[in-house]
Amino acid sequence: MATRHFLTLLDLSPDELHYLIQRAITIKNRLRAQGPVYAPFTNRTLAMIFEKSSTRTRVSFETAMAHFGGHALFLSPRDTQLGRGEPIEDTARVLAEMVDIVMIRTFSHAGLETYAAASSVPVINALSDDYHPCQLLADVMTWTELRGSVRGRTAVWIGDGNNMCHSWINAARQFDFQLRICCPEGYEPRQDILAAAGDRVTLLRDPAAAVAGADLVTTDVWASMGQEEEQAKREADFAGFQVSEALLDQAKPDVLFLHCLPAHRGEEISETLLDDPRAVVWQEAGNRLHAQKALIEFLLLGRVDH
Repeated sequence: MATRHFLTLLDLSPDELHYLIQRAITIKNRLRAQGPVYAPFTNRTLAMIFEKSSTRTRVSFETAMAHFGGHALFLSPRDTQLGRGEPIEDTARVLAEMVDIVMIRTFSHAGLETYAAASSVPVINALSDDYHPCQLLADVMTWTELRGSVRGRTAVWIGDGNNMCHSWINAARQFDFQLRICCPEGYEPRQDILAAAGDRVTLLRDPAAAVAGADLVTTDVWASMGQEEEQAKREADFAGFQVSEALLDQAKPDVLFLHCLPAHRGEEISETLLDDPRAVVWQEAGNRLHAQKALIEFLLLGRVDH
């Protein structure tokens, strides 16, 4: 199989994404029943390049490689020549001679694309300023586990039109569900990404109207990494956009709430929302491990039928 990269959800076909979700559920169930006995990656190595800090991303990818019999290398800018100005393409070519697959958590999506173009081994976007596709694999996996097929259902994004919002837009296209985006003026997602989704995505301003009859509600922090200096302004601009138990009451009775975490209780969510049974964020977080196992397996081995 030719080298495949996973920089956005659009890098895989809808059929391949459906396969990944089902494969991740199979891998998770096998782990629960048998323990980590499936080890297809003996002597295989994942390089993990981190320019942004992480909890879930590092632990899930490192654990995935350990469970699969492989090895993961943690590389920060202090640990590589990237931090000293080596061209991205040169680092990509060097690592491709030594490792089997690369995961990058970074700022610039254009830089990530440059790296992937020079790499002869698969490259995974573990978060960039524009997209967070690995999180969406876990999110759709969680939604599917709990409610079955997501096709034709309605999800609501409340908050900033950020990298998570962009990936939710791509997910609506690829998994064929409706997405309502509810954000204050001035915080819309990128227009080109929105336009490409056509009538699958609707932009609203009123959270109550947005969640009416929805199957799923999700949000993110109001100020992401690198935006801390905007915190006070964003808190003012997003007043009224908090997701609370009362807001969820206006959605479907079996609505689910997701959050990519970390969450700022009392800001984008109410203080007690994560304790509500409709919030399935811990299952969602744990599914990062299983969805990424399925992704790594697919990029290195292709489809697996066992």
